[in-house]
This record gives sequence, C-alpha cells and structure tokens, in this order.
Amino acid sequence: MAVAFVLLTVLCLSAIADSLPPTPLTVAEIVEQMQHHNQARRDALKDLHSIRHYLVEYRGFSAVTQARMDVEYQFDAATGKSFRIVTQSGPRFLCDKVLKRAIESEKEAAQENASTALTAANYRFRLLGSENLSGRTAYLLEVEPLVASKFLYKGKIWVDAADFALVKIDAEPAKNPSFWIAHTHILQTFAKTGDFWLPELNRSQTKVRIGGTALFTIDYGSYQVESRPVH
Repeated sequence: MAVAFVLLTVLCLSAIADSLPPTPLTVAEIVEQMQHHNQARRDALKDLHSIRHYLVEYRGFSAVTQARMDVEYQFDAATGKSFRIVTQSGPRFLCDKVLKRAIESEKEAAQENASTALTAANYRFRLLGSENLSGRTAYLLEVEPLVASKFLYKGKIWVDAADFALVKIDAEPAKNPSFWIAHTHILQTFAKTGDFWLPELNRSQTKVRIGGTALFTIDYGSYQVESRPVH
C-alpha cells in the first residue's frame, strides 16, 4: 500500500505539473526568443507569393473618395521582395500618393532591415502581461523606439507564447511622416500559414490637418509558401 500511495502521489504531481502554465519569462527572455525564432523562420523561407488588396478611403469636405489596387507580391530568399500592380482604380492622386507610396515605403524599409527590425537594438520593451488570442496565449508588450524613425512605431505588440512570433500590433508611427498628418493609428494582425506567421490585415486611420480622415487597408490575401524545415 505504501508503494502504491507513493506511485499515486507521483502520478498526481506529474499530472498537476503538466497542467500548469510554462514558467514565466522575463521581457528580455521573450525578446531573445522572438529574435531567435524569427531568424530561424527567415532562414527557412525560400519563396512566398500572394495577391494583396490595397484600399484607401478619404472622407472629408462632405465627400468620400476611394482608390483600390491589387498587387502581386513575391518574396525570394535570394533576391528579396518584388511587387507588380495587377489592377488599380480610383483617383490617380490617391493611387500615386498613398497606395504606390505604401509599396515604395515597404521596399525602402526592407533595405534597412537591421535598423527597422523588432529587436532590442531598436526598441525598449516592457512586459504588460498575457492575453488569449484566438485560443492561443500571447505575451503583451509595450514597445518604444530608441530613435524617432518613420519605419518604427510605438504602442503595443502581442507575441505568441509558443512560437514567439508577432501576432498583433496596435501602435502609431514613431515619427510623423508629414506635416499634413495630425495622427495615425495602426492595427495589424498576423496569421499562421504552415510554420510561418505572416501579415493578415493592416488597418490604418490617419487624421489630416486640413480636415478629413484617410482609412487605409491592406488585405494580404492567401499565401503560397515554399520553405526548408524550420529548426
């Protein structure tokens, strides 16, 4: 009976241990794991393809104006990102000054990856807690850029607790890109495709100083992914 009691106790303790949440991590450990896993996913990604859907809607002076653009997006590990406009509609000034400019900004940011990445070299992080997003636990962190840059942002991010991948951003640009812009709020979500967490939806709302609001949306579409094994 004594042996049976000991075995039962061990089994109970084991079951309890398995049901407990993982040991809490410090913010430094979370950021370190995020950088490590991001690098592993970058090394594994060979090719990525999708059709993106861009939309900008300007509301001001009792009028609503829209422009749309469908863009073929390709990422190749050897050559980087490429974009090809498939269709576009709406006023030319919105297509040129907003939609095409968004594509050019992404190209520019990709060329400065080291200075725009979500790392301790570019941001100060503070752990706020954890939340459940779509049935998965995510760490909630406050991020503050170390320098003012139009490619960096300040606000909150959610990092998946199992994959250490970015799953949500709620923020504003660290630097106002234009005098004519009073304020911009950005909300972006990511979804998992195979081993990779990829952009799903970006919604940005911008207040213009001369009056009106611009709503900008990127629907990143469905991805076709070619990869090596993720370690």
